[in-house]
Amino acid sequence: MKLSVIILNYNVRHFLELCLKSVEAALINIESEIIVVDNQSSDTSCAMIKECFPEVKLIENTANFGFSKGNNIGVANAKGEYVCILNPDTVVAEDTFEKLLTLSELKNKLGILSCRLIDGRGRFLPESKRNIPTPAIAVKKMLGLSRSYYVSNLAENGTGRVPIFVGAFMLMQRTIYKEVNGFDEDYFMYGEDIDFSYKVLKAGYQSIYHGAISTIHYKGESTLKDKTYAKRFYGAMQIFYNKHFKSNSIFDTLVWFGIKLSPFFSHSPERNNKQINQYVLVSSEINIALETALKCSLKVQPEIETYEDNTEYVLDNKHLSFKSIIEILSNTPKNCTATFKILPKNSNFIIGSNDSKSRGEVIFF
Repeated sequence: MKLSVIILNYNVRHFLELCLKSVEAALINIESEIIVVDNQSSDTSCAMIKECFPEVKLIENTANFGFSKGNNIGVANAKGEYVCILNPDTVVAEDTFEKLLTLSELKNKLGILSCRLIDGRGRFLPESKRNIPTPAIAVKKMLGLSRSYYVSNLAENGTGRVPIFVGAFMLMQRTIYKEVNGFDEDYFMYGEDIDFSYKVLKAGYQSIYHGAISTIHYKGESTLKDKTYAKRFYGAMQIFYNKHFKSNSIFDTLVWFGIKLSPFFSHSPERNNKQINQYVLVSSEINIALETALKCSLKVQPEIETYEDNTEYVLDNKHLSFKSIIEILSNTPKNCTATFKILPKNSNFIIGSNDSKSRGEVIFF
């Protein structure tokens, strides 16, 4: 088997459904498997998988074991030569895995391979490519001075070496995952992807960012960045430095100042004040049920020729491929106030997110 896609889920049933539909479409030509590890969700995620995706291998944990242990359980059950760690709030294009697997076989000593991540409005997510967080960089990041935290000298559409990736999308050989003993289970949430990326580097591998491939990452679905985020982040950094640098007296002082000062330097999360003047269904046919649910007239058009402000575009997956949907979001003009929802094929809801700091929206019809 070539590829095992591991998806760790916790209470994001509808984003998971959208994710699984995109992943299935991307695996048609690959000998592969999808493994969903559920961390004791209280929603209907598991029932949905059993009903709608019977071919998916579902592992139902008896407790919320956190990110590290959950993914380790998934990989332990994987059979693929490669594994892809993928968040449930992502959408991949139909050719994503084929392109990345082709690239992976051209590189010697390749560690992790990842791609360009965008949010629900098509905006680039800088955590797609990160530097090793030294104590000074970690504190600057917490105080809102995050330029040095990211690899800013590599263009978002470029390709090059990157030391640290986010756990939302990581593709690698399964032997490498096992060689570095997977995700460190001392981390429950935050920091485990930094630790894992750093272990791969120390093992002598080169990790590559491939910005020509884009994936939607809605973010904020499994965890929100509330007022406890600073303490959790620094707690994870303390574990990281204790394990890898063995010198944290200065860091402990920086941590103390960082936690105390971060409320004065942190910025309010960016929000899109949702003002919708019109809804546009990008499709080949009208949807009366959706129009009724939105309580407005739906303008129907087969493509987006110009992006209009204060317009919500509903992207019909029966009409548009996932790759086309991702391209539509990626091509959104920087200052445009348009928002987007995806209508998954054979589903009774539209779904999306207008910013990367809060939960998305699901509208049923």
